[in-house]
Amino acid sequence: MIPVALIILLTLIGLSVPIAAALGVLGLILDPLYSMLPLTRAIGELTWSSSTEFLLVAIPLFIMLGEILLRAGFAERMYSAMSLWLSWLPGGLMHANIGASTLFSATSGSSVATAATVGTVALPQIKRYGYNEPLFLGSIAAGGTLGILIPPSINLVIYGVLTNTSVPKLYLAGIVPGLLMAALFMLMIIICCIVKPTWGGQRIQASWRERCIRLVDLAPPLGIFLLVVGSIYAGIATPTEAAALGVVGALVLAACFRRLSVQMLREVVEGTMRASAMIMIIVIGAAFLNFVMSATGLTNAITESIVGLNLSPMLMLLIVVIFYVVLGCFMETLSMMITTIPIVAPIMIALGFDPIWLGVVIIVLVETALITPPVGLNLFVVQSLRKSGSMQAVFMGGMPFVVALFAMVALLAAFPGLALWMPSVFAN
Repeated sequence: MIPVALIILLTLIGLSVPIAAALGVLGLILDPLYSMLPLTRAIGELTWSSSTEFLLVAIPLFIMLGEILLRAGFAERMYSAMSLWLSWLPGGLMHANIGASTLFSATSGSSVATAATVGTVALPQIKRYGYNEPLFLGSIAAGGTLGILIPPSINLVIYGVLTNTSVPKLYLAGIVPGLLMAALFMLMIIICCIVKPTWGGQRIQASWRERCIRLVDLAPPLGIFLLVVGSIYAGIATPTEAAALGVVGALVLAACFRRLSVQMLREVVEGTMRASAMIMIIVIGAAFLNFVMSATGLTNAITESIVGLNLSPMLMLLIVVIFYVVLGCFMETLSMMITTIPIVAPIMIALGFDPIWLGVVIIVLVETALITPPVGLNLFVVQSLRKSGSMQAVFMGGMPFVVALFAMVALLAAFPGLALWMPSVFAN
């Protein structure tokens, strides 16, 4: 049964069938093959139940929050301020790419939105200041991955729903690893530019007075972050309610900066609906597939076969890392999470791994999938923003940052407290 399901899924993906359809079709194929009852009759109930989970309402709200900040022009001001503060480092504006991505990630829970936002502002600087194009492009793609680790993260909400884990604790757990991940990305840029100084481009000169003046441009995203995350830990709002507060706050800021208009709101709503519809159809397709797998015994068969191997926890962790890296080369991140977490999480938790820590590790592994070819979504986002050039340059530029992501997994394995310290101190 397991080989048949895997072959069918890989075949559908190889035929370029949209991933939501591939998951649903696989469920429809497995149903008559291995089930005594017509499981397709549960599709209506599954569609309703998987779509009405209260926590999932946070997803379109966080998407709308990012859309408002993008279309109100806050990203350009934020990037300009970051460029003045970070361009003195070896690598110059590539550090601004990481810094701006880190800050924008604290307001938008989407990696694609983060990469697209920062990329739109940053790409014209490559030729203007003479940067190495592949590494510059890779820094934008890698910076975008922080969008699903630093709260508010849509993917952490999905993990919390799938594993019945506290989303506020997951948000706390993602802060230190997210900031450390940004630091590792910047370290990779410094190393590359020390080895090849010509890659670092021309430095931007700025006085301390100019830098301090531009700090005001960092206030809007920081204010939204404090509003969203602060309201959760102050006990004022749930994650879903906090997302709604963030949207209101972003609209107020847009109005204060005279960027709120009917046309902007129309674009915000359209972008939100498209992204939300894509996510929810994947959730529905994966929910039906997981139901079929559970009803036919496939999930239990996979779990029992792996547990029966009597592998040590660390060896099992290594297998999970390899599994996600390989799967990430062929599968989109959100669908990969929804399909695999109901199988992987119970096994790892049974071996003694903390579910909060495991959530952060899985998110880091999913981040790796965002910048590994041939299906690295952020790589294609960055390529789509370019007016010319080959895809190979984006692929090559992302490789140093894949190394940094592997280093992050190793650090989390060696020092679990990186993810567990904040939840243990502030969530109790």
